[in-house]
Amino acid sequence: MFYELATSSWGDEEIAAMQRVIASGFFTMSENVKALEIEFAQYFGAKYGVMVNSGSSANLVATAALFYKKDRPLQRGDEVIVPAISWATTYHPLQQYGLKLRFIDVDLHTLNMDVSKLEQALTPRTRAIVAVSILGNPAAMDVIRAFADQHGLYVLEDNCESMDAELGGRKLGTFGHLNTFSFFFSHHISTMEGGMILTDDEELAHLCRAIRAHGWTRDLPADTKIYERKGSDFYEAYRFILPGYNVRPLELSGAIGREQIKKLPAMTVQRRKNWALFQELFGKDERFIIQRENGKSSAFSFTMILNPARQVDRDRVFGALRDADIGYRIITGGNFLRHDVMKYYDYEIVGDVKNADIAHDHGFFVGNHPHDLTPQLERLRSVLHNVV
Repeated sequence: MFYELATSSWGDEEIAAMQRVIASGFFTMSENVKALEIEFAQYFGAKYGVMVNSGSSANLVATAALFYKKDRPLQRGDEVIVPAISWATTYHPLQQYGLKLRFIDVDLHTLNMDVSKLEQALTPRTRAIVAVSILGNPAAMDVIRAFADQHGLYVLEDNCESMDAELGGRKLGTFGHLNTFSFFFSHHISTMEGGMILTDDEELAHLCRAIRAHGWTRDLPADTKIYERKGSDFYEAYRFILPGYNVRPLELSGAIGREQIKKLPAMTVQRRKNWALFQELFGKDERFIIQRENGKSSAFSFTMILNPARQVDRDRVFGALRDADIGYRIITGGNFLRHDVMKYYDYEIVGDVKNADIAHDHGFFVGNHPHDLTPQLERLRSVLHNVV
């Protein structure tokens, strides 16, 4: 395809890293995973990193950890404020742990949570906010964290789409009590499958480590405070303290990630160069609504909303993109409230979600990659200029 939605960011370094692991004959998580946890946390300025097998699993484990805190754990029936647009696995762990979701609309121009609605969404049962930065563009994490601190709420920052973005000179994925990242093929770095949880809270880090691997104690340091040793080494070697999962990453993924994290700064620079060209081509064109940058975007992709006032036939636009060999897709998961799965959720909608509906019905995105996209973006401009 002339303009793909996603392309590989691997080079010889990642293949060589895989070969070293294959030669070692040891494939479950080991030294490379441990090293990547340290290197990734250091890159973002966090104290603790816990690698898992996907960003989705990172959200699951992070949600679970908040239920097993010693003080003020979440409980079933508690409420959590969420944005109307995100990917499915932002929400599913919340439903699976019995939380009630309070959906608020997004800002049409940033596509992130409309923080002016936070006060309206707050009730005496609200215990947490799940904040999402959509497709590289920072949400108002400073505002969200300040609001959460004021009201004693936990913040889970789902940063799976916005690795290496910044707000006020601070990396995203560091504003929450727990912060999650994805290393899926199309994301800012790729380890085949993989994800990471970052936190500055030792208790939460240790809870995540246990939950990641069967609720087992094996991966915990000897001085952990989340349980007390009380048996023989024979018993302690197979002691389970929490209801957990098996969402451990592969050693192959750890080794690949160590090479990818070295490349991340340069890849972000190139993504932002492409983003600058996209802004130049479409930023002043009133036929389209594109994301307004908040802070410093890491430009996962390029979102476009056909101006509803012009009543453009989106299917006709999609036909022109297909004919031009340009890939496109829905913006993240669209308005999540429009999906069939909502019949299984306990939720309320705070006010209306008209902006999420506009993005759902009139929007799409095209890809961004860590290499020059000038020919692709120029073709996109030509095609859309002719069809809209």
